[in-house]
Amino acid sequence: MGIEVKSWELAFVPHALAIAGALMVLVWCIYLRGGLAWESSNKSLIFNIHPVLMLIGFIILGGEAIMSYKSLPLRKEVKKVVHLVLHAIALILGIIGIYAAFKYHNESSIANLYSLHSWLGIGIIVLYGIQWIYGFVVFFYPGGAAGLRRESLPWHVVVGLFVYILAVANAAIGFLEKLTFLESSGLAKYGAEAYLVNFTAIVTILYGASVILTVFSKAPQDDDFSYSAI
Repeated sequence: MGIEVKSWELAFVPHALAIAGALMVLVWCIYLRGGLAWESSNKSLIFNIHPVLMLIGFIILGGEAIMSYKSLPLRKEVKKVVHLVLHAIALILGIIGIYAAFKYHNESSIANLYSLHSWLGIGIIVLYGIQWIYGFVVFFYPGGAAGLRRESLPWHVVVGLFVYILAVANAAIGFLEKLTFLESSGLAKYGAEAYLVNFTAIVTILYGASVILTVFSKAPQDDDFSYSAI
């Protein structure tokens, strides 16, 4: 199954949305929320690391990893390495981003894991890690038998897309949750910051949707390990 649009043409859309989303979350956390810090008496600066790393590091880089098989006109072996490395970086930055949220909660005497956003976040990062390890072992090193790889590929793709869709949805929930907290603390509901957070969430959703569309677009060349196997 595929969309009769060349993937490298369609990929311009998610790349533009990725730049927009990255700039918006940086403006929000650095300009409007005061900046980023790993150690600070202002604990909100510690929290600010969380949305920055989860959007830029996890959602955007994860999306680029997913699209790499379709949008890059490279040899299969090269695309496989790019796919693997980008997912590894996204996973590491996602773990750091989640740890930053725990660090903020612990140093601010706030309970952990009380919200749907946090529950989904832990589940998503665990599934993402399992998916990466399985992909590394079966498709990269030491590599499974040809039959195992052929049978595993459709499931690897479906589970990967499922986890990614969950991640995008949970990011939107996270923006909503944080904005609700800020508004309950006095932030203007129709102010510039509230609009920025809402539009950042919308851009995040649109980016995720465009990544999925790119997956089903026409690859620059057919190979045994393209998403066309779905």
